[in-house]
Amino acid sequence: MQFPLGRRLPCDIYWHAVSFHDSEHIFSGQVNKFPGMTDMVRKITLSRAMRAMQELFPEEYNFYPRSWILPDETQFFISQVNKVKGIDSSWKPTFIVKPDGGCQGDGIYLIKNPGSIRVMGSTQNKPSVVQEYISKPLLIDKLKFDIRLYVILKSLEPLEIYIAKEGLSRFCTEPYEEPTQKNLHHVFMHLTNYSLNIHSGNFVHSDNANTGSKRTFSSILHRLSSRGMDIKKLWSDIISLVIKTVIALTPDLKVYYQADIPPGKPGPTCFQILGFDILLTKNLKPMLLEVNGNPSMKIEHEQELAPGVVEYVPSLVDEEVKVAVIRDTLRLVDPMKKKYSRKHSNVSENSTEKKDVDDDLFSTKPEKDAVINPESSLPSLCLKQVFPKYAKQFNYLRLKDRIASLFIRFLGIKGTMKLGPTSFRTFIRNCKLSNNSFSMASVDILYIDITRRWNSIGLDHREPGMCLQAFTEAFIFLAQRRFKSIPLHEQVEALIDLCECQLETLDEKRRGLTEYRTLGSWQMDELQVTPSSHVSSKPHKHYQ
Repeated sequence: MQFPLGRRLPCDIYWHAVSFHDSEHIFSGQVNKFPGMTDMVRKITLSRAMRAMQELFPEEYNFYPRSWILPDETQFFISQVNKVKGIDSSWKPTFIVKPDGGCQGDGIYLIKNPGSIRVMGSTQNKPSVVQEYISKPLLIDKLKFDIRLYVILKSLEPLEIYIAKEGLSRFCTEPYEEPTQKNLHHVFMHLTNYSLNIHSGNFVHSDNANTGSKRTFSSILHRLSSRGMDIKKLWSDIISLVIKTVIALTPDLKVYYQADIPPGKPGPTCFQILGFDILLTKNLKPMLLEVNGNPSMKIEHEQELAPGVVEYVPSLVDEEVKVAVIRDTLRLVDPMKKKYSRKHSNVSENSTEKKDVDDDLFSTKPEKDAVINPESSLPSLCLKQVFPKYAKQFNYLRLKDRIASLFIRFLGIKGTMKLGPTSFRTFIRNCKLSNNSFSMASVDILYIDITRRWNSIGLDHREPGMCLQAFTEAFIFLAQRRFKSIPLHEQVEALIDLCECQLETLDEKRRGLTEYRTLGSWQMDELQVTPSSHVSSKPHKHYQ
């Protein structure tokens, strides 16, 4: 039953159409959207999050194309490209420009010359991302295609990620050729968006999962396997891409989460279905194109019967994939199965040793330790837990998570998302990061410079102060200043360790002081209220 105007009685699960804030005043149950997810998967925000991880771990995050933010970095983009071309004259790249707020392929275009951005009319002032175009994709039937995989973020703390074993493959409708000035505008050749290609006269609707312009991902895997390609490694690489991408997003999501659902206050828990769009290169390397926070769950398509007359026709391929994803997501978060989920989680946490992707990604047999299904008529879960199952392989990447924890600790006021100057000084003082060569005056200058720059690039201005991204930049600056001659990620980790150690010592002192005061108060109460103790009403010397 739908409640477009909200519902007064509490629900076990709230299924929102767009964002966490579709309904207000939810104090219990589960919501199918995380606060802040809509903002975090926008093209600019996602690119910033991925770029921050690429600075720390360039090799681990090379699955995301090089990106620049427009218009803020237009000149930097042009100069960087010209610099590389000056070093390597054989480098003839193509770039793809994507509007930040665009969807379904709207406003996307390709360029060869960085200077072409300036002559694209009204688009030049719109916030966009420009990326290096992947010019050598894997082709099937001479067509370019991408993969839509469904990922379920079940929990932020602890982090719990599932991936659907089946997905969709969306095909272009014009045979692929590497970009040239002549074919740059051939959208049916270069853009895999379903919403674009469905308008092509070559689009093929098919009820067969192995043919047509939209197919199941498993049909592609079987096709690749028949060519002798390593499908297990491909799945392993895809799972790695998914986990690393979520790790890049979680620090900011935690800040959003504590702002909307402060600790200690009643509120719902959250989960979310995400759509990961992935492109395979010619050598079978998965590359992340984008993440969709509201992936389409339509299982029919429009068919024109006559000019202006359409009917909705079921799509068996969509139905096969999407119904299973929604059904099993609801089974996964079913509040009546908490004890089974707890058992499944405990088993997963105890089996985090390093290993390749399990064979059961390709099996329809139910997992031995899967969430028990009381309805035997339902098929086995189509969702596979990948985190914390493979946590040991990826926990070393979660440095920004630890930085976010420091940031949240010093926010002070519940519900805020930015750090004030006093809170930043408290962070520096408590972690003992100032010294003779880095005074508190230098701390204030650092805060003002970085905060002013981040607040000038079009981020949220509703609240003054230092955002998490600005805090992270300041933290990296401090790490580079204190620890030299080691890689950046080691510098950052060393400073995190130092801060956590200082704060733990401070917490222990505070706990000890609290216990001392509590004990003293209890002893005074004993002296004052115990009638049989025959203690003089005058203070004992021990307490003077």
